[in-house]
Amino acid sequence: MKKLLFAIAGLCTGFAFLLSSCSKPEEGASSSNEIKPGKALLSIRMTDAPGNFNAVYVDVQGVEIKGPQIGTLNLPVNAGIYNLLDFVNGTDTLIAGGPVPAGKIEQVRVILGPNNSVVVDSVTYPLSTPSAQQSGLKLQVHRDFSAGVAYVVLLDFDAQQSIVQTGNGRYILKPVIRVVDQAVSGAIAGSIVPDSVICTITASDGTNLFGSFSDSTGGFIIPAVPAGNYTVVVAPPAPWIGDTIQNVNVTNGQVTNVGAVNL
Repeated sequence: MKKLLFAIAGLCTGFAFLLSSCSKPEEGASSSNEIKPGKALLSIRMTDAPGNFNAVYVDVQGVEIKGPQIGTLNLPVNAGIYNLLDFVNGTDTLIAGGPVPAGKIEQVRVILGPNNSVVVDSVTYPLSTPSAQQSGLKLQVHRDFSAGVAYVVLLDFDAQQSIVQTGNGRYILKPVIRVVDQAVSGAIAGSIVPDSVICTITASDGTNLFGSFSDSTGGFIIPAVPAGNYTVVVAPPAPWIGDTIQNVNVTNGQVTNVGAVNL
C-alpha cells in the first residue's frame, strides 16, 4: 500500500537558511526547502498494498491537518486522480505538503472528489464514497512535531480491504488506511554570548553543509539536519573570535542543543 509521508522541517529562531541538503528537494506540493521561523516542513505521501483489481482510482482534492495550536490548516495539494495500484511494493507518491507551525497534529483529513472508480475484469465501476466526499477521510495521528525536525508520515492504503462489493453489483469505498510516521531529520540549536553579535553558524558532516544565523536574542537553530555526527562552526564578524564544536550528534526527531557559545 502507499504511504503518506509527512516531512517536517523548520525550527528557526533567527534568519535561518539551508545552505545545502543531502538530497534534492522533491517536486510537488512540498518541493520548497525554505525554512521559515517557527515552521516545520510537512510532506504527505501515499502508498498502497496490492489488490485483486485492474485499477483503483481515487480523486484526491484536498488535505487538511488539525491540532490544538494550529487549528485547521489546508496544505498545498497535488490534486488529481491516482491509481493506487501504481504505488505498491514500496513505491509511494507525494500528495500534499508545505510549511506548517510546530506543535501537535491530531488529525489528517484527506478530501476526495467524486471521480473514484475501480476496474474489475477490464470493466470500470464507480466507487461510492459518501462519507469521504462530505467530511473527508479522517486519520488520527496525535504526534508532536518539533520545528526544525523533518518527519515522514506514510498513509498505507489497503485497496483490497477498502473496496466492498454490494449485493447489487455496486462497489463502495470504505478506506482502510494504516498511518506510519517517522522523523527523518533532527536539528541543532544553541545561543551566542554576547547576544548582540550576529553570527553565522554552520554544521558539516564532511559531505553536507547546513547553516543558519543567530538572531537578536543570540539564539540560533539549524533545521532539517539528517542524523549523524557534525562539526559546528560559529563565525562572528571581526574582531570577535568564534568557536568550533566537534562531535555534535544529531538524532532524527530531536533537537540537539550545544548550549551557549562564548565569543
